[in-house]
Formats: sequence, C-alpha cells, structure tokens
Amino acid sequence: MAKQLLFNEEARRSLSAGVEKISNAVKVTLGPKGRNVLLDKKFGAPTVTKDGVSVAKEIELEDPYENMGAQLLKEVATKTNDVAGDGTTTATVLAYSITKEGMKSVAAGINPMGIKRGIDKAVADAVAEIKKMAKEIKDKEEISQVASISANNDREIGDEIASAMEKVGKDGVITV
Repeated sequence: MAKQLLFNEEARRSLSAGVEKISNAVKVTLGPKGRNVLLDKKFGAPTVTKDGVSVAKEIELEDPYENMGAQLLKEVATKTNDVAGDGTTTATVLAYSITKEGMKSVAAGINPMGIKRGIDKAVADAVAEIKKMAKEIKDKEEISQVASISANNDREIGDEIASAMEKVGKDGVITV
C-alpha cells in the first residue's frame, strides 16, 4: 500500500486533533478530585482507572495522522511515568497546551526552531524555579502525607508506603 502524505496546515490540523483527543480523555483524571475512566480492553473485562498513563496507553485513533498526534502524548505520559512514577496527567495536559500554542504560532508564521528554543528556555527556567521551591521530605510522617495524596488520599496506603520507605532508605527500591 502506498504511503499517504500530509503537509503544512492539513498535517498540523490532524496532529493537533489527535493531541486534543488524548488530552481530553486523560485530563478528567487530574488531581486528587479527578474522575475515574472506564477502559474497554481488547480482551478481558473493562478496567476502571484514574491513572493518566493507563488511559493514554489504551487510546488508538482510527485516523492515522490523528493517531500520530495521540502517540506523541502517549510518549509524554509514558516517559513521565518511567522517570517520576506520577504526574502523567499533568504532563499530558501541559504537553497539550504547549502543542496547541506552538501550532498557533507556527500557523502565524513563527519559525518552529525559534519556538523550540523558547520552550527549552522556559523549561529550564521552570525547573530552576521548582528546585528553589522544593522542600525536602525529612521524616516518615511527611512521606506518608505525600504517598497518601498519590494514593487518592488513602491514608492507610500512605502509611504503608512510608513504612516501606523507612526500611529501604532514601535510595532504596520498592516493588509493588
């Protein structure tokens, strides 16, 4: 089968549509008050989840160009999960916003490489600012608080994670 090619505005429009569709599916899971999503699996029973990366991984769009856009955000969610273990929905929503504004700028005639350099500088500045604001967790109680939030405000799970962290130490690994 011959390859189909899209260029310029048509390509940007299709990619943007895919990015938007996956973002809309994932963003409802954002934060401690995020909603659950029901996922229909190709085999087995449907799954209920509030995990952004799980939602993203299950999405396949029919249009191949829209699906390419969706794949970009899947990659964002997957890499965030691999590196941080949490924050996949936030990363997906941020990536969608950056993509949306970037596409508008490109459509307005701004050089895409200039946009990329601007994004890279903004990321470096944001990371530096977050590092300044960051507070090191010092004791089991603080670990429990953070873990509880990540566990949908489940204090019992937070306490279990804090106990496990206490046993393995700061650089230890916990497999669930």
